[in-house]
Amino acid sequence: MASKTVARLLKNSCELNQYRSSSPSLTSISRCYASWEPKDKQTHTGQIFEPDDRRLVRFVNRPKEVNPNWSINLIAEVPPEPQKARIVACDGGGGPLGHPKVYINLDKPGNHACGYCGLRFYQEDHHH
Repeated sequence: MASKTVARLLKNSCELNQYRSSSPSLTSISRCYASWEPKDKQTHTGQIFEPDDRRLVRFVNRPKEVNPNWSINLIAEVPPEPQKARIVACDGGGGPLGHPKVYINLDKPGNHACGYCGLRFYQEDHHH
């Protein structure tokens, strides 16, 4: 049973013609797997597998799909919003797609980011 599962996993990445006559042994499977070079992509958390890592068997039939649009980079493209008030409320857009409302104090100079969505706010300079 286990040899059939391994053979199914290896059918797209290795030539199994030599293994069809007999059930594959562990040495033949490891030789076949060692010849396969995965193209691993780094995720936004920095996860990347070594070529001999057993977890790469999940990506034998398909490449590892990584979204290149990391949320931290996307939110950095949004410019900070100027506010006249000392305190701003952020709910992430409201409704079911938002987040709980948080209040952000803008007394200190510079940008202040929301802890949930990362939107940035700053207080406009106004003199009386």
